[in-house]
Amino acid sequence: MNIGIGLPIGDPATLLTWARRADAGPFSTLGLLDRLVYDNPEPLMALAVLAGATSRIRVQTEVLLAPLRDTALLAKQAATLDRMTGGRLVLGLGVGGRDDDHRAAGVDLRSRGRRLDEQMAVLRRLWSGEPYGDGVGPIGPAPARPGGPEVLFGGFKPAAIERVARWGDGFLAAASPSWAGGLFETARGFWKEYGRDGEPRIVAQVNVALGPDEVIQQARATMHAYYTFTGMADRMVASMLTTPSEIRDAVTAFADLGADEVMLYCYGLDPAQVDRLADLL
Repeated sequence: MNIGIGLPIGDPATLLTWARRADAGPFSTLGLLDRLVYDNPEPLMALAVLAGATSRIRVQTEVLLAPLRDTALLAKQAATLDRMTGGRLVLGLGVGGRDDDHRAAGVDLRSRGRRLDEQMAVLRRLWSGEPYGDGVGPIGPAPARPGGPEVLFGGFKPAAIERVARWGDGFLAAASPSWAGGLFETARGFWKEYGRDGEPRIVAQVNVALGPDEVIQQARATMHAYYTFTGMADRMVASMLTTPSEIRDAVTAFADLGADEVMLYCYGLDPAQVDRLADLL
């Protein structure tokens, strides 16, 4: 099973160090989350920089809030990054739930799911080289991967997970092993229902912090600030894994559930966590 690193958002200037260490280690993927009205780096731009500083590791949006973006421009940006990285882009997509993000982007929060479905129809068409439509021609460049970069969908409700089978290549589950198993099975069930070959790629995500107490406390504070809007920040922070045994047990549990990859998401800024996690694994 592959293990990836979810990058902290607190200081974009540190991310090159994180990326280079991860690229030199046993990790498969670099992940970066997305928000608009927040002090985080824009993920496609940041991952483009990190891809240029690395040679083999994949770069993944986790997840990109597609409804906030212009569809034609997103198609071009994703295809460009996929082409220039030799197919190393994984496009994790979701709808988001913050009203302020949607207001800033001029998008109706209530229609975000429908908008994502409409966007996927256009994205898939453009990545296949077809014209945009209404007298507008194709939008290049062609992605490295035929039909577009690998697309994962995150979400918890059946309507969100169904997109995995309808439009995607896999499922991104930000849930504990005790909860994730049911979500995995829902994704696999939709996959069969739609007559897709094989199985969806399953990617799990777990929040971790590994190091001295100051690293853990910083990670908890950053995560709490990020999730305050949910009203569940205390509970989410309490679930962060902070010991080698907890992290190993979670990875083993996800492997037993059939996950193909586990993303270890870090909120603490200390890049030495990459080396600690590599030693642990």
